[in-house]
Amino acid sequence: MADVIDTRSSGTEQAWTALGGDPALLDRIDGGGPAGLLSARLPVMELARSTVAVCALAAAELAARRAGSTGGPVGRVRVDDGAVATAFLSERHLRVDGRAPTNFAPLSRFWRTADGWVRTHANYPHHRTRLLAALGLPADAGVDAVAAVLAERRAVEIEETVYAAGGLAVALRTPEEWAAHEQGSAVATRPLLTLDRTEGPGQVGARRLPAVSGSPLLPAAGVRVLDLTRVLAGPVATRTLALLGADVLRIDAPQLPESQDAHNDTGFGKRSVSLDLGDRADRATFDELLAAADVLVTGYRPGALETYGLTPETLAVRRPGLVLAQVSAWGRYGPWHERRGFDSLVQVATGIAAVEGDAGTPGALPAQALDHGTGYLLAAGVLRALTEQHDEGGSRLLRLALGQTAHWLCGGLTRTPDSYGPSAAYDLSETYDPEKYLGSTDSASGRLRHALPPVSFAGGPTDWSRPPGRLGADAPKWLTTTA
Repeated sequence: MADVIDTRSSGTEQAWTALGGDPALLDRIDGGGPAGLLSARLPVMELARSTVAVCALAAAELAARRAGSTGGPVGRVRVDDGAVATAFLSERHLRVDGRAPTNFAPLSRFWRTADGWVRTHANYPHHRTRLLAALGLPADAGVDAVAAVLAERRAVEIEETVYAAGGLAVALRTPEEWAAHEQGSAVATRPLLTLDRTEGPGQVGARRLPAVSGSPLLPAAGVRVLDLTRVLAGPVATRTLALLGADVLRIDAPQLPESQDAHNDTGFGKRSVSLDLGDRADRATFDELLAAADVLVTGYRPGALETYGLTPETLAVRRPGLVLAQVSAWGRYGPWHERRGFDSLVQVATGIAAVEGDAGTPGALPAQALDHGTGYLLAAGVLRALTEQHDEGGSRLLRLALGQTAHWLCGGLTRTPDSYGPSAAYDLSETYDPEKYLGSTDSASGRLRHALPPVSFAGGPTDWSRPPGRLGADAPKWLTTTA
């Protein structure tokens, strides 16, 4: 795959090149929609439409491959900026019986320090506990107590102390400070993503997916996906694969708390199972699922799952032909390669929060665009891997990082409001109304109002086949025969 990004081309061209796609297919994309969405100093809307566009194009390409023995023409892809912007704010648009979920806990925020700013992430109870312990505060300490302690300490000192305790805190840096940082320097040498062929013994010939047909056309029909991801990029990717027909089974450890509200946003089309990989019986169940899986998507910090033997080298031997897709916050290199991270923290470290701020006060992107954008790139990479595999066989290893997406946003993308030629299907002067891009459905949690999928191609699905269920409530078994 490409090692560099051509900064002279549009975001869609850059992303499609990184995915190894045929450049001739780019003319299959049409788009438009309301103007002025996801407004920011950085080209957030370009990132959003580009990542959705390549995901839809990869879906259309795979659908054409599977339409028959010789394949067929790739259908046209439709990118509506209104649908894209709404989907990038899906967690904010979600309503459960009219209730708006809380997306950030009180201790997940910016704080003034003795020499600048720091941002913490404490949405999960165990991260909150570790943060307070690192600061020498009692477990019931509130915002005022945390603010008083942080105001007397240096931002980088806080960052290191909290991370050493297993918590999450990142000092605010400018783009120049991040570029000079060892991790930032390492990120700058990496491509947007990597998609490589990996081999185990005895892997020969192409792995042919059976033909698909019907309406809607589901390019991932019959593909079994094990989903070992948490908020937010990984679940967005697997939600998209579920839309396209994949049998997605999300696996969570019972000892790690997860938000049902978050799952109500990203769990569409999936089933959810609770398994402890440290338990012998649960591990045997997981191994049975893995033996029949086509795709494994992981989103835990590097090193967390490797202790269970889930390395690319081991998996290529255990499950020849597997597509392994890995997403992390900081990448699998540099001094921060094993650190936990979330979109909000990556924005702070990489200089995005400084660029989007005013008068010395840090800001934020209008959406968790690093998470959502990386999620659609991750889904696109899996789809492209399945297409390549259909033609050539072999296992595939796909890797992305929020830090690499942030580097692309800050330096590789340019604003191109007319990325796609005018289309009769869209009125560029129309007023944005998010209700146009929202749906509603009954679920185990109640009536959900949710963002509709932005990934759209000729003949493809327009909504998910099932609403999110309760976390951990499903049986650990595949519903489909192997593809």
